[in-house]
Amino acid sequence: MARLLDRIDAPADLKKLSVDELPTLCRELRDEIIVTCARNGGHLGSSLGAVEINVALHYVFDSPTDKVVWDVGHQAYAHKLLTGRRERFRTIRLPGGLAGFPERHESDHDAFGVGHASTAVSAALGMIEGMRLTGSPGKVVAVLGDGALTGGVAFEGLNQVGYLGRQLLVVLNDNEMSISPNVGALSEWFSKKFASRTYNRWRHQVKDFLSRLPKGAEAIETIRHGINAAKALVTPGILFEGLGFHYVGPVDGHDVRGLVEAFQKLVTFDAPVLLHAVTQKGKGYQPAEQDAATRGHGLSFFDVATGKPTKKSSKGYTDLFADALCGEMERNDKVVAITAAMLEGTGLVKAKQRFPDRTYDVGIAEQHAVTFAAGLACEGARPVVAIYSTFLQRAYDQIIHDVALQRLPVTFALDRGGLVGADGKTHQGAFDLAYLRCVPNLVVMAPSDENELRHMLHTALAHDGAAAFRFPRGAGEGIPLDPEPKLLEIGKGRVVRPVQGKPDVCVVAIGSTVRPAMAAAETLAASGLAVSVVDARFAKPLDEELIVAEGRRAGRLLTVEEGCLPGGFGSGVLELLERRGLVADGIVVRRLGLPDQFVTHGDAPKQRAELGIDAEGIARACRELAQAGATRGAA
Repeated sequence: MARLLDRIDAPADLKKLSVDELPTLCRELRDEIIVTCARNGGHLGSSLGAVEINVALHYVFDSPTDKVVWDVGHQAYAHKLLTGRRERFRTIRLPGGLAGFPERHESDHDAFGVGHASTAVSAALGMIEGMRLTGSPGKVVAVLGDGALTGGVAFEGLNQVGYLGRQLLVVLNDNEMSISPNVGALSEWFSKKFASRTYNRWRHQVKDFLSRLPKGAEAIETIRHGINAAKALVTPGILFEGLGFHYVGPVDGHDVRGLVEAFQKLVTFDAPVLLHAVTQKGKGYQPAEQDAATRGHGLSFFDVATGKPTKKSSKGYTDLFADALCGEMERNDKVVAITAAMLEGTGLVKAKQRFPDRTYDVGIAEQHAVTFAAGLACEGARPVVAIYSTFLQRAYDQIIHDVALQRLPVTFALDRGGLVGADGKTHQGAFDLAYLRCVPNLVVMAPSDENELRHMLHTALAHDGAAAFRFPRGAGEGIPLDPEPKLLEIGKGRVVRPVQGKPDVCVVAIGSTVRPAMAAAETLAASGLAVSVVDARFAKPLDEELIVAEGRRAGRLLTVEEGCLPGGFGSGVLELLERRGLVADGIVVRRLGLPDQFVTHGDAPKQRAELGIDAEGIARACRELAQAGATRGAA
């Protein structure tokens, strides 16, 4: 039987369906999302929960003339299916395929690129003002996941919209928050009345009439307070009313007919409106509805029939970090753990279970997380802030101003340092070594294996100041763990592969690139090329004496990092060599790392190979460097 979905190549095709056909289309969209996520991984629960919102928006509004801004992109899988990408949808998150998040270059219907949360309202308001200033047609809708409201930037945007009074529809996709207990007959009645054209017309007529009377302004204010008081009795929307929005809801976010009716009414409003839609993550797929972990965020490959993973992975760095942190919290009751809406993603769910009074999830509020940690440190606590590398970027000012400047002992554990694969540009941990290395009073480390991770956490917590360490996504090296973590000497690296006599090349690697560097050196030894390998351990402070000594011995240095080359670890080594006069002495240096561009989504091991930071690429660079050095010497 032919699917309705197969007839949808653009939002205009969707409008040809009757409203009564939309529930069937929603079921077909869910089936397509489930099958694709089972094969490719992805953000299943949030995408399933937002299907009806996607359908109703595109049924009423006219994209791309009208702009739909998503926050975050986890909700937008059905949006991609409805906007001309149906035939390519099963390539989502695959190399060369669709991105897992909205991207402006991918489609005119992707009004704003988004991988981080809480940005939709600010971006939408900017579009409204830009369209007003240029005279461009169209309306703007911002779709917020409820978690986005834990991020302060969302309220900054809401506050500005309310102040300016612009025509903006904000759809709050509420699938978890405590602000939605009052879904009942009276609440539904109020919602329909406050969304109706009759009410909107009456509101304008009464305001116009009263404004002409001597005390009309006071009367308008009294009526407004009365309406707000009535709403407050049965709805949770008084907060948004206080920000200058007309609040409508809560409504059933899975009643696609009701959503279409609501949007058709609200599209006529000439003021800020917030529609509160209550949804369920994982809606329509029982394993996702019942499994909080699956409903909550992304997942890997799974069996559609059961919802169970089809690939069994070895223990990853995230779990190893969580185990190490719990060990530190067991040994020292001053250690506290903080994350920003990523208890599961950072492994801190283990700490929350064992130490609930010392583990904090502050929501999507990275700035607050860092300053909160600084306050804890002021009172003698030893906070560990566990945040993805790419998300910690949002708290850069707080790292500098609230932690480093005050020399406070806060530890930053940066998960997903380096390439992350299918999540793509917005989530690649490319910049942390560069953006942290330039901050005074901050120690920056990267472990080469799971033992080193435990040692670095232990060292950071013993350090009288701020320290950060980054570790990659994926499995550890599988080496046995030491019985207890050890203190490392700050700023001291180690030679992990020495050679007898003078090396042809010295590789100075850090973090996840140490193991492939050692593998490359072993391969090259078989062909007669002597390569020593240094595990720098520290990006700041560098082990200057070790690097200078090895550089002088070999005369050729190759730095390797899984981070951006501009300003990164290799740049630090070059700065050191220049400062010590070794560049002028003729030492040949080459750097390997991530290029000066955003790395798109793909298979991370293949991307490392393409970028030349796997074992084969490092070996190739060593050969070229040795040859270049020999040619230069002969000249």
